[in-house]
Amino acid sequence: MSKNPVRKSKHDKRNEPMRRSMKVFVAGCIAELYLLVIRRFYVNGTADEVLACDNALPYLAGIGAAIAAVGLVLGLMWRKEAARRWIGWSVCAAGVFLGGASLMILKFYDSALTLLCVVVPVAMLLGILWNLYDRECAWSLTILGISLIALWVCRRVLNSIYWGTYVKVAVVAYLVVLGVLAFLTYKADKNGGRLGTFQALTPSADPLPVYVACALSAVALVIALFSAALTYYAMWALAIVVFALAVYYTVKQL
Repeated sequence: MSKNPVRKSKHDKRNEPMRRSMKVFVAGCIAELYLLVIRRFYVNGTADEVLACDNALPYLAGIGAAIAAVGLVLGLMWRKEAARRWIGWSVCAAGVFLGGASLMILKFYDSALTLLCVVVPVAMLLGILWNLYDRECAWSLTILGISLIALWVCRRVLNSIYWGTYVKVAVVAYLVVLGVLAFLTYKADKNGGRLGTFQALTPSADPLPVYVACALSAVALVIALFSAALTYYAMWALAIVVFALAVYYTVKQL
């Protein structure tokens, strides 16, 4: 038996965010490796390799759906057991990624692969941020990260005959979501960081970074709606803000 169980428990609690971050990092690396392998054989491969991948992707999508279903069942079965619950939901998430990514690649080919190769590292970094940093930092960087991906999509397909209208509708919907997020942040700030029973922000959080992230994202996306040429510069401006905020929060955390 440990001589000082209280100290050991505190040590485990301090290390838990780092352990979760490492799990997110490993999962992100595996997902990105899968995408790079598919790109190697499905986009840059020989005719035989492309044909083999085209035949395999529907089966991979089906396997992903089966894995997701098993993970969902396990997650629900173990929902009261914290030590095992994460296994079920991790399996479910892996299945959703495998099945969803395979279907997207099969339908949209290289465009889907390029998008997923960007989304996976961004999601991995945001997952690490949510485990290591304060809530206001995680919220602001998550908003900016999603907005960067939205700008990238706008720049590539906003002028498309087939997808342009859908993208514009999605951008308008996202602008509404940004407004709702800013309002909810205001409400949480007035209630000790809580939205009902959900602790959205830390009690002493400064909501200003979240407001700034929502405002800058809204301005950048409005620019994207009216000028495809300026979208490129809006992306770079937002990327600089993300980098500056990440550096600021890292220094602050240290």
